[in-house]
Amino acid sequence: MTDGAIAPKLFALSWPLVAGNLLQTLYNLADVFWVGRVGSDAVAAVSLMFPTSWMFVSTAMGITAATIALVSQHVGAGEDRQADHVVGQTVLLTLAVSVALAVLGYIFRHPLLSLIGAEGAVYTEALAYIEVIFLSLPLTFLFFAFRAALQGAGDTKTAMWLMVASAGLNVVIDPIFILGWGPIEGMGTRGAAVATLLSRLFATAAGVYILLRGDWGVQLHLEDLQPDPDRLRKLVDVGYPASLDGWARSFSAVVMAALVARFGPIPTAAYGIGLRLMSVSWSVSGAVGQATATGVGQNLGAKTPDRAASVTWTATATTMGILFAAAGLVVTFPAEAMRLFIGEQPVIDEGITFLRIVAPSWAFFGGVMVIQGAFRGAGITKAAMALSFLSRWIFRVPVALAVAFAWTVTVPVIGPVSGLAWGVEGLWWAYVAGAVASFAVAVVWFRLGTWREGVIDRGATPAAGDD
Repeated sequence: MTDGAIAPKLFALSWPLVAGNLLQTLYNLADVFWVGRVGSDAVAAVSLMFPTSWMFVSTAMGITAATIALVSQHVGAGEDRQADHVVGQTVLLTLAVSVALAVLGYIFRHPLLSLIGAEGAVYTEALAYIEVIFLSLPLTFLFFAFRAALQGAGDTKTAMWLMVASAGLNVVIDPIFILGWGPIEGMGTRGAAVATLLSRLFATAAGVYILLRGDWGVQLHLEDLQPDPDRLRKLVDVGYPASLDGWARSFSAVVMAALVARFGPIPTAAYGIGLRLMSVSWSVSGAVGQATATGVGQNLGAKTPDRAASVTWTATATTMGILFAAAGLVVTFPAEAMRLFIGEQPVIDEGITFLRIVAPSWAFFGGVMVIQGAFRGAGITKAAMALSFLSRWIFRVPVALAVAFAWTVTVPVIGPVSGLAWGVEGLWWAYVAGAVASFAVAVVWFRLGTWREGVIDRGATPAAGDD
């Protein structure tokens, strides 16, 4: 990514990431497709659990954001052995954090479900699903570490092919465990989680083997699995804002899901399906953001910040164009999109409203995610974190509370202030407000150029095992 025409190299780096993210989305879409055959309560349960489980996965995304920044900048600077050392320390850190989160999540699963508003049959189905998902967290973390290590070195295809195999396995075994087949009894939502667990186990085992082989740009050396306090501190320093970024996004999704749940199971089910469709746009923009992070990191390592900026603007414009086209398709055929997942007409009707309001804002979501990727590649993860906080906690959740619900408070000097009481549609409009406002802030912030120095320590002492 440090020389030659930008657009072709960006495309070559991005398309495997887009494919991999879309395949990850296929996990979720396949779950909803088959769970929809069980009933709307099951769909509502999986919908509530999607942002909850993603909140824990966001920690993995934070650690691996640091991995991408450090590996790509070391590779750009020609320090390959330092890049390998980062990989070993990433594996240590992801294992320690993921096991801790899995244990905590399992212990507090009951109060967590009560907090987000799950009740009755939805509570039962959600509990069956989330118990297994917590057990799969270490596998998810390790696969994120594997993908980030190769991505920082400029290899995005290997992880994509693993995702092809893993997603294919998930699609095949999903209906077997959800609905039952032969001697296997259908397990409903728990079956969807079991299928996900087995698919992730396959992908993670293959990923660890590939890192040990070391034929794909970076290598996992056994001696690098000894804790290196300085390197771990660097991963935490660069990674914790990215983890907070993910938590800000995920916890806001939990809050929004809880707000939607106040309007009943039909809007909740429609919201869950709408989010799955929306996650296709996240898959595209998130993947291009990851490719942008690699391009920015390598160019900063090579001391070419102007080219890093060109990578970012090219990626942003292209992504927004694609998402505008995708939104147009969904707005034109919203009912057909909803019927792919459920046949209950009240849910379809609510989903049509959601898609017509929210889909046109997908491009702005995508633009923010690409610029956040540029900040992460530079190692300026606090800027990406701040953008997520602004998008969700300043421009979305407060707007949702202001326009969706009926309430009145008395403010000194101003007097009585009331909510607009738009109902569940007010929650949909809050998504639009967050996307547009945060995009405007992201563009201005990136143009300030405070990200141009990078974060690696040039001329650092070689890691153990260096010649």
